[in-house]
Amino acid sequence: MSYQAFEFTVQDNVGHIRLNAPDRGNPFDQAFCEEFNALSVECSERDDVRAVLIDAAGPNFSVGGDLKTFLDQPELLPSKFKHMTANLHMAVARFAKNDEPVVLAAHNLVVGGAVALAAGADFVYATPKTKFYAAFAAISVCGDTGVSFFLPRRVGSRKAAEFLMFNEMWSADQALENGLINGIVESDDLLTHSMEVAKKLAGGPTEVFGRMRRMLLASSGQTIETHLEMEAQYMVECARSEEAIEAMSKLVKK
Repeated sequence: MSYQAFEFTVQDNVGHIRLNAPDRGNPFDQAFCEEFNALSVECSERDDVRAVLIDAAGPNFSVGGDLKTFLDQPELLPSKFKHMTANLHMAVARFAKNDEPVVLAAHNLVVGGAVALAAGADFVYATPKTKFYAAFAAISVCGDTGVSFFLPRRVGSRKAAEFLMFNEMWSADQALENGLINGIVESDDLLTHSMEVAKKLAGGPTEVFGRMRRMLLASSGQTIETHLEMEAQYMVECARSEEAIEAMSKLVKK
């Protein structure tokens, strides 16, 4: 499938998704939402994709929502939001529950829904100049793309409330201190470092990573008994795999 808002390639079992409308700031518009949903399906259905890397072309990662198109016909904005979030939120949910771990490389401005993408990724690396801007309160909207779901899980509910309600902008150092990102990498090394992490993940047990991701995702939303049973069931599924037996055998031989 060809994409307009993105560039998609596969290298060494890493599905590389690049936001690719740099002249417009890689905005979240209808095409972005539709194609991101399609990418969530393609990445999960391709046997040669075992990890996902998301980065962006141009001077900024993303300026967030496409305000110019939002204002084309303001009276149709509620309907437009329903259509956009139907695709965008399906994509966010699929990327969160797919087996393939997600690595995100964030540079310069990361705004609104793009902050939510970062919060939803498994591993995030930024440059010293990267800034994460809430933006939602500035345009009097409450937030989407899973920002209210993922951000509290990464930084805690107090920090998430401050970030969103006070419309804060965090530096890379603040994002690292607050737990939004995993590390800070020099600009020239950002893609290389992030790709190395994605390749390392792609060389691991993808189905096991998928179960780990789903367990972590469910950890704060169910009782301890339910979660322990989920762990038990997933461990049983792992025990049925030849991969687990082979891995255990190698360790025993050592």
